[in-house]
Amino acid sequence: MSSIEEKFLSLPTTGISDALKGHNHMNTAIKPIKDTYKIAGRAFTISIPAGDNTGILRGIRDAKKGDVLVVDGKGYTERAVAGDFVISLAQSMGLQGIIIDGAIRDIQGIKDLDFPVFCRASTIAASIKAAPGELQIPISCGGVSVSPGDIIVGDADGVIVVPSRIEEKILAAADEKIKKDQERQEKYSGSKEKALQYLISVLGD
Repeated sequence: MSSIEEKFLSLPTTGISDALKGHNHMNTAIKPIKDTYKIAGRAFTISIPAGDNTGILRGIRDAKKGDVLVVDGKGYTERAVAGDFVISLAQSMGLQGIIIDGAIRDIQGIKDLDFPVFCRASTIAASIKAAPGELQIPISCGGVSVSPGDIIVGDADGVIVVPSRIEEKILAAADEKIKKDQERQEKYSGSKEKALQYLISVLGD
């Protein structure tokens, strides 16, 4: 993991969202299957036909260690495009996590692997294998444009995309915003008097 990815990993998605002015967060349905999951890495993008996971298998084979697979599954949730076996392959290949705009299955088995998976839903029906999909192209995932190499950050609040061309700028802005939030917390929390002081400063007497 590079230094910038480690820095993003230390920041909450909420602070990064503030730096991006509330843009570039994926659909709110895309969440981690465990609230404790946190990822920050480079996007390896995959576009698949609805319900077909061949492209995911190709991506697992071709992605680099530490990459985050970002899968445009067309938001389709009637067939799962990954189960515990496919996720175990990604884990074995050294990937950091998988974001799927679609469905998975074998939820308990995947949780037992303790490998970060973010998805739209779970279902029972298996995938099909009929088309190769497309790798490392610009995609839309959860309503957000994602290009290969963009920074993907995910935690319990959701997933956000930082375009690689502005990653340094956004990192600095997010870090500054979070510092200001911490200062506000220290100044105004802990007592009724402090809380009232803050409310008056925002709302007036």
